Amino acid sequence: MSDPAHPCLACGACCASFRVDFAVYEMQAMGGTVPDDLAVEVNGSTCRMRGTGHVPIRCVALTGKVGEQVACSIYEQRPSPCRAFEAGEYACNKARMRHGLPPLEMA
Repeated sequence: MSDPAHPCLACGACCASFRVDFAVYEMQAMGGTVPDDLAVEVNGSTCRMRGTGHVPIRCVALTGKVGEQVACSIYEQRPSPCRAFEAGEYACNKARMRHGLPPLEMA
């Protein structure tokens, strides 16, 4: 994410609100992009980003302080659920509310 004005760079609420499960083939060991040490296998076909399977939720790849300044340390390697997540959609605004942030109107 190269746009410093993008609202996600001052948010991070999604990374501290939701479990991130994805197909095992997205792991580097299986030819994907997600670093092997940042996820755990849930079963033979599903992996989960570390930090998103327990409360309080906070993805291990999230850096910075939610609601102030954040970044994904594996942005170019992130799994498909993260790639599909859109700023301003219902789930985004739900996560923002959980962290006391106002909703976005982008999607």
